[in-house]
Amino acid sequence: MSSASTAAPGSSASTGSSTNPAPSARPVLSVRDLRVEYHTDTGVVRAVNGISFDLMPGERMGLVGESGSGKSTVALALMRMIRRPGRIAGGQLLLDGTDLVPLPERAMRARRAREIAMIPQGAMNSLNPVARIEDQIIDTLEDHSDGRTSKRALLDRAREALESVGLRREVGRMYPHELSGGMKQRACIAIAVAMRPKVVIADEPTSALDVVVQRQVMDTIVRLQQELQVAVILIGHDMGLMAQSVDRLAVMYAGKLAELSPIRDIFAEPLHPYTDLLIESLPKLEDRGTFRGIPGLPPSLKSLPPGCLFHPRCPRVMDVCRTTVPAYREHRPNQFAACHLHEEHHGEADH
Repeated sequence: MSSASTAAPGSSASTGSSTNPAPSARPVLSVRDLRVEYHTDTGVVRAVNGISFDLMPGERMGLVGESGSGKSTVALALMRMIRRPGRIAGGQLLLDGTDLVPLPERAMRARRAREIAMIPQGAMNSLNPVARIEDQIIDTLEDHSDGRTSKRALLDRAREALESVGLRREVGRMYPHELSGGMKQRACIAIAVAMRPKVVIADEPTSALDVVVQRQVMDTIVRLQQELQVAVILIGHDMGLMAQSVDRLAVMYAGKLAELSPIRDIFAEPLHPYTDLLIESLPKLEDRGTFRGIPGLPPSLKSLPPGCLFHPRCPRVMDVCRTTVPAYREHRPNQFAACHLHEEHHGEADH
C-alpha cells in the first residue's frame, strides 16, 4: 500500500473521546505489515511479525502485552532505532504519507524529535549524567535549528519546555542526579515535546515510579497531548493505567496483534481470550490479597506453535486453534481481533 489514507485494520479512532478527530480524518501515522527480526546464532527471532494499525491526529493509543511480546521493539522500529543484529525485515511506516523505512539515516534524523519523538523507558539511563537538564533540551533544539536561532532564544524555549511539564525554570540548571525519579521523567518528557512533534511514543514512562508519581507523570502526558494535539502511543503492561489514559488499546502477543479496540469496548466485552485474561489479572478490592495470573508462558519467538499462538494457554481453545492461524480482522464495529471464536460470522477462517 502506498498511501496513508488507505484503510487498514484498526484504523478507526471513533471511541467517543473528546480528543479524537472525526473518523474520516487522515492518519498521522500508518503502520503496514511491520516485521522486525533479530538474527542470532541459534536462529531468527521474529520480534514483530506483521502488525498494522493507523494512529489518528490527537489520539492516544495504548500498546500492551507481557514482557517479550514485542511492544518496545515496535517503539524502536517507529523511531528507526533498531540496531544489529536486529533489522526491519518488511512493511511500511508512513508518517504523514512518507515511508520512514527506506529513508537515509540523515533524513530520518531530521524527523526525529521534530515529527516523531520518544519518551524512553528508564529516565535514569536516558539523561546525560554530566550535562545540565536545560543543555540537554537545547541540544535537541539546536540539532534541528537552521543555525540562525540565538542561544538566548534556544534557552528560552528549553525553559518553556520545562515549565510545560510542571518543572521550575531553575531545574534546568540542575544535573540529573539532583532530581527525583518523577522530575527526571518529566525532564525526558520536556525533551520529547520541545520540538512539538506530531507523534510521541511513551515507552513505559511510569516504570520504577511509585503510584502517586505515576499518576502525576500520566496527567502531564495527557495534558500536553491535549494542549499540543499530538498523537501519543503509550506502551506498557498496566491495564488499569491504560483504562484511564488511552482512547484505543492494542494488545500484542508473541509479536502479533491479538486485538485492537476502543478502550471502553475492550473492557466491556473483549474479543480475545488473552485480553480477557489480562483484564482479569487486575487487582480487585473485593478479592484483596488474591492475585490472578495467566497460566503458562509466552512461546519462544524462535519456535512458535502452529495455529493460534495463544492456543497452548487459552482456556477456550478449540481444535481449529491448534492447526489454523486465525485471521486478524474486524469482528464488530471498530473492534479487530485474531480469534477463531468469532469466525462463524465470517465463514471459513483464513490460513
